[in-house]
Amino acid sequence: MADVKAPLYKSDGAVSGDIELDPEVFGIEPNLHVLHQVVTAQLAAARSGSANTKTRGEVRGGGRKPWRQKGLGRARHGSIRSPQWVGGGVAHGPKPRDYSQRTPKKMKRLALYSALSARASESAVKVVEDIDWASPKTKQAVGLLDAIEAGGKTLFVLTRLDGVAGRSFRNLPQVRLVEPGHLTPYDVLWSDQVVFTSHTVGSVGRNSSYEISDSDFVIDVGGDS
Repeated sequence: MADVKAPLYKSDGAVSGDIELDPEVFGIEPNLHVLHQVVTAQLAAARSGSANTKTRGEVRGGGRKPWRQKGLGRARHGSIRSPQWVGGGVAHGPKPRDYSQRTPKKMKRLALYSALSARASESAVKVVEDIDWASPKTKQAVGLLDAIEAGGKTLFVLTRLDGVAGRSFRNLPQVRLVEPGHLTPYDVLWSDQVVFTSHTVGSVGRNSSYEISDSDFVIDVGGDS
Protein backbone atom coordinates (compact mmCIF):
# COMPACT_ATOMS: atom_id res chain seq x y z
CA MET A 1 0.00 0.00 0.00
CA ALA A 2 1.19 3.48 -0.84
CA ASP A 3 1.77 6.06 1.85
CA VAL A 4 -1.26 8.24 2.48
CA LYS A 5 -0.85 11.69 3.95
CA ALA A 6 -3.21 14.46 4.96
CA PRO A 7 -2.55 18.11 5.81
CA LEU A 8 -2.22 18.86 9.52
CA TYR A 9 -3.53 22.18 10.86
CA LYS A 10 -3.35 23.96 14.19
CA SER A 11 -6.49 24.99 16.06
CA ASP A 12 -6.26 28.47 14.52
CA GLY A 13 -6.08 27.11 10.97
CA ALA A 14 -2.34 27.53 10.42
CA VAL A 15 -0.61 24.75 8.51
CA SER A 16 1.48 22.55 10.78
CA GLY A 17 2.70 20.05 8.19
CA ASP A 18 1.53 16.65 7.01
CA ILE A 19 0.41 13.59 8.93
CA GLU A 20 0.62 10.00 7.75
CA LEU A 21 -2.68 8.12 7.66
CA ASP A 22 -3.17 4.42 8.22
CA PRO A 23 -2.96 2.87 4.72
CA GLU A 24 -5.25 0.01 5.77
CA VAL A 25 -7.99 2.54 6.50
CA PHE A 26 -7.31 5.39 4.08
CA GLY A 27 -5.30 3.72 1.32
CA ILE A 28 -7.24 0.69 0.07
CA GLU A 29 -8.94 0.23 -3.28
CA PRO A 30 -12.61 1.15 -2.67
CA ASN A 31 -15.01 -1.76 -3.03
CA LEU A 32 -17.99 -0.05 -4.61
CA HIS A 33 -20.24 -3.10 -4.50
CA VAL A 34 -19.83 -3.58 -0.75
CA LEU A 35 -20.07 0.16 -0.19
CA HIS A 36 -23.40 0.32 -2.03
CA GLN A 37 -24.79 -2.68 -0.15
CA VAL A 38 -23.86 -1.34 3.29
CA VAL A 39 -25.16 2.17 2.61
CA THR A 40 -28.42 0.71 1.32
CA ALA A 41 -28.72 -1.37 4.49
CA GLN A 42 -28.03 1.67 6.66
CA LEU A 43 -30.70 3.75 4.93
CA ALA A 44 -33.14 0.84 5.20
CA ALA A 45 -32.45 0.52 8.93
CA ALA A 46 -33.32 4.20 9.36
CA ARG A 47 -36.85 3.68 8.05
CA SER A 48 -39.46 3.70 10.79
CA GLY A 49 -41.59 1.03 9.12
CA SER A 50 -44.66 2.30 10.98
CA ALA A 51 -46.98 2.81 7.98
CA ASN A 52 -50.24 0.97 8.60
CA THR A 53 -53.52 0.55 6.70
CA LYS A 54 -56.67 -1.28 7.77
CA THR A 55 -57.95 -4.32 5.95
CA ARG A 56 -61.66 -5.01 5.40
CA GLY A 57 -61.67 -6.97 8.63
CA GLU A 58 -60.31 -4.03 10.66
CA VAL A 59 -62.48 -1.12 9.47
CA ARG A 60 -65.62 -0.29 11.33
CA GLY A 61 -69.01 -1.46 10.03
CA GLY A 62 -69.94 -3.62 7.08
CA GLY A 63 -71.25 -6.54 9.07
CA ARG A 64 -74.59 -6.69 7.28
CA LYS A 65 -75.07 -7.67 3.66
CA PRO A 66 -76.10 -4.44 1.86
CA TRP A 67 -78.83 -6.08 -0.21
CA ARG A 68 -80.01 -9.52 -1.12
CA GLN A 69 -77.95 -11.69 -3.42
CA LYS A 70 -80.35 -11.94 -6.38
CA GLY A 71 -83.33 -10.25 -7.93
CA LEU A 72 -82.41 -6.54 -7.85
CA GLY A 73 -80.23 -6.32 -10.97
CA ARG A 74 -77.30 -5.05 -8.93
CA ALA A 75 -73.87 -6.53 -8.49
CA ARG A 76 -73.67 -8.90 -5.55
CA HIS A 77 -71.93 -7.66 -2.42
CA GLY A 78 -71.47 -9.11 1.02
CA SER A 79 -70.14 -6.03 2.80
CA ILE A 80 -69.89 -2.27 2.28
CA ARG A 81 -66.36 -2.41 3.66
CA SER A 82 -64.84 -4.32 0.73
CA PRO A 83 -61.81 -2.62 -0.88
CA GLN A 84 -63.84 -1.35 -3.86
CA TRP A 85 -66.21 0.61 -1.60
CA VAL A 86 -65.56 4.13 -0.40
CA GLY A 87 -64.62 3.83 3.26
CA GLY A 88 -63.75 0.19 2.85
CA GLY A 89 -60.58 -1.62 3.77
CA VAL A 90 -57.33 -1.36 1.81
CA ALA A 91 -56.20 -4.34 -0.22
CA HIS A 92 -52.49 -5.22 0.02
CA GLY A 93 -51.71 -1.98 1.89
CA PRO A 94 -48.60 -1.39 4.02
CA LYS A 95 -48.30 -2.93 7.46
CA PRO A 96 -45.73 -2.22 10.19
CA ARG A 97 -42.50 -4.00 9.34
CA ASP A 98 -38.79 -4.01 10.08
CA TYR A 99 -36.69 -2.88 7.11
CA SER A 100 -33.31 -3.58 8.71
CA GLN A 101 -30.93 -5.93 6.93
CA ARG A 102 -28.31 -8.14 8.48
CA THR A 103 -24.86 -7.07 7.33
CA PRO A 104 -21.65 -8.82 8.45
CA LYS A 105 -19.22 -6.70 10.46
CA LYS A 106 -16.43 -7.31 7.98
CA MET A 107 -18.55 -5.85 5.18
CA LYS A 108 -19.41 -2.78 7.25
CA ARG A 109 -15.76 -2.26 8.11
CA LEU A 110 -14.70 -2.68 4.48
CA ALA A 111 -17.37 -0.22 3.36
CA LEU A 112 -16.19 2.38 5.87
CA TYR A 113 -12.56 1.96 4.83
CA SER A 114 -13.60 2.19 1.17
CA ALA A 115 -15.45 5.46 1.76
CA LEU A 116 -12.55 6.97 3.73
CA SER A 117 -10.04 5.83 1.11
CA ALA A 118 -12.13 7.42 -1.63
CA ARG A 119 -12.18 10.73 0.23
CA ALA A 120 -8.45 10.50 0.98
CA SER A 121 -7.69 9.94 -2.71
CA GLU A 122 -9.60 13.16 -3.44
CA SER A 123 -7.54 15.10 -0.84
CA ALA A 124 -10.75 15.62 1.10
CA VAL A 125 -9.39 14.36 4.45
CA LYS A 126 -7.91 16.93 6.83
CA VAL A 127 -6.56 16.69 10.37
CA VAL A 128 -6.63 19.39 13.05
CA GLU A 129 -4.51 19.33 16.19
CA ASP A 130 -6.07 19.61 19.64
CA ILE A 131 -8.77 22.29 19.58
CA ASP A 132 -7.91 24.15 22.78
CA TRP A 133 -10.47 26.94 22.56
CA ALA A 134 -11.35 28.57 25.87
CA SER A 135 -15.06 28.91 25.14
CA PRO A 136 -17.44 27.75 22.39
CA LYS A 137 -17.83 30.31 19.61
CA THR A 138 -19.47 29.65 16.25
CA LYS A 139 -17.50 32.49 14.69
CA GLN A 140 -14.27 30.78 15.68
CA ALA A 141 -15.49 27.52 14.15
CA VAL A 142 -16.34 29.26 10.88
CA GLY A 143 -12.89 30.84 10.83
CA LEU A 144 -11.23 27.44 11.24
CA LEU A 145 -13.25 25.90 8.39
CA ASP A 146 -12.37 28.82 6.13
CA ALA A 147 -8.68 28.59 7.05
CA ILE A 148 -8.44 24.88 6.24
CA GLU A 149 -10.58 25.34 3.10
CA ALA A 150 -13.27 22.94 4.28
CA GLY A 151 -16.17 24.30 2.28
CA GLY A 152 -19.49 22.66 1.54
CA LYS A 153 -20.79 19.79 3.63
CA THR A 154 -18.20 18.93 6.28
CA LEU A 155 -18.02 15.91 8.57
CA PHE A 156 -16.17 16.63 11.82
CA VAL A 157 -15.01 13.59 13.79
CA LEU A 158 -14.74 14.53 17.48
CA THR A 159 -14.68 12.78 20.83
CA ARG A 160 -16.83 13.53 23.86
CA LEU A 161 -13.85 15.33 25.38
CA ASP A 162 -14.02 17.93 22.60
CA GLY A 163 -17.08 19.53 24.14
CA VAL A 164 -16.05 23.11 23.41
CA ALA A 165 -15.40 22.32 19.77
CA GLY A 166 -18.65 20.39 19.47
CA ARG A 167 -20.69 23.30 20.81
CA SER A 168 -18.86 25.62 18.45
CA PHE A 169 -19.66 23.61 15.32
CA ARG A 170 -23.12 22.29 16.10
CA ASN A 171 -24.98 25.41 14.98
CA LEU A 172 -23.52 25.29 11.48
CA PRO A 173 -26.06 23.78 9.05
CA GLN A 174 -23.44 22.27 6.73
CA VAL A 175 -21.45 20.56 9.50
CA ARG A 176 -22.20 17.12 10.90
CA LEU A 177 -20.55 15.94 14.12
CA VAL A 178 -19.83 12.29 14.81
CA GLU A 179 -17.72 10.23 17.19
CA PRO A 180 -15.14 7.76 15.81
CA GLY A 181 -17.09 4.73 17.01
CA HIS A 182 -20.25 5.90 15.21
CA LEU A 183 -18.65 6.87 11.92
CA THR A 184 -20.52 5.24 9.03
CA PRO A 185 -20.02 5.05 5.24
CA TYR A 186 -23.10 7.19 4.69
CA ASP A 187 -21.64 9.98 6.84
CA VAL A 188 -18.44 9.95 4.79
CA LEU A 189 -20.24 9.88 1.43
CA TRP A 190 -22.60 12.64 2.56
CA SER A 191 -19.73 15.02 3.21
CA ASP A 192 -17.49 16.91 0.82
CA GLN A 193 -14.72 17.19 3.43
CA VAL A 194 -13.86 14.91 6.36
CA VAL A 195 -12.03 16.60 9.24
CA PHE A 196 -10.42 14.59 12.04
CA THR A 197 -8.58 15.69 15.14
CA SER A 198 -5.15 14.29 15.94
CA HIS A 199 -6.83 11.97 18.48
CA THR A 200 -9.71 10.66 16.38
CA VAL A 201 -7.77 10.01 13.16
CA GLY A 202 -5.90 7.12 14.75
CA SER A 203 -8.90 5.53 16.46
CA VAL A 204 -11.06 4.97 13.38
CA GLY A 205 -9.60 1.56 12.63
CA ARG A 206 -10.11 0.32 16.19
CA ASN A 207 -13.64 1.64 16.77
CA SER A 208 -15.33 1.02 13.44
CA SER A 209 -17.13 -2.27 14.12
CA TYR A 210 -20.49 -0.51 14.51
CA GLU A 211 -23.90 -2.14 14.30
CA ILE A 212 -26.33 -0.65 11.78
CA SER A 213 -29.22 0.88 13.68
CA ASP A 214 -31.42 3.97 13.71
CA SER A 215 -28.91 5.76 15.94
CA ASP A 216 -26.23 5.48 13.25
CA PHE A 217 -28.34 7.36 10.72
CA VAL A 218 -28.00 11.03 11.59
CA ILE A 219 -31.08 12.86 10.33
CA ASP A 220 -30.41 16.21 12.01
CA VAL A 221 -27.54 17.61 9.96
CA GLY A 222 -26.83 20.47 12.30
CA GLY A 223 -27.09 18.58 15.57
CA ASP A 224 -24.66 16.66 17.73
CA SER A 225 -23.97 13.02 16.99
